[in-house]
Amino acid sequence: KMPGDPWQKRANLRLLYAYMFALPGKKLLFMGGEFGQWREWKHDHSLDWHLLEDAGHRGIMLCLGDLNRLYRDVPAMHELDTKPEGFRWIDCNDSQNSVLTLARLDKHGHPVVAVFNFTPVVREAYRIGVPQGGLWREALNTDAAEYAGSGVGNAGLVEAQPVPHHGLPASILLRLPPLGALFFTLE
Repeated sequence: KMPGDPWQKRANLRLLYAYMFALPGKKLLFMGGEFGQWREWKHDHSLDWHLLEDAGHRGIMLCLGDLNRLYRDVPAMHELDTKPEGFRWIDCNDSQNSVLTLARLDKHGHPVVAVFNFTPVVREAYRIGVPQGGLWREALNTDAAEYAGSGVGNAGLVEAQPVPHHGLPASILLRLPPLGALFFTLE
């Protein structure tokens, strides 16, 4: 029930799951959603497991598995899940580009920065503020080739520049994938 061609529908679903995992609160996934089943779930029928033979559906499942691991393994993603101090908008006002950026924080203030591009357009040299300088590792990219995405990203690492942006002391320049989400952790 997503708009666009099959590639865009799958990219949108990976983006939606990434957005859900980035936001505070507990996560809920309904049967068949873990691989992007096309038809509605019916209690008296099996799930369409044969869809996993298709790289696009398999990519959704792999992406969701990696989102689960990121959520489990990185304290900022879950530690303060129900506390206001565990979440911060970086920029929620870029409606012209349809991009949202946010940070999740653990109890020691260690961040995960998440960036969401809700358009099918690659955004080049997109600057976002980050809480501190250093190397930021691209911990997850929903547009990665292994998820049947287009592979647009930032080659794994970006270095923060001492250029204040979004009210934060440093910033990074990113290549945003189409209909994609990026998660960054500080090295």
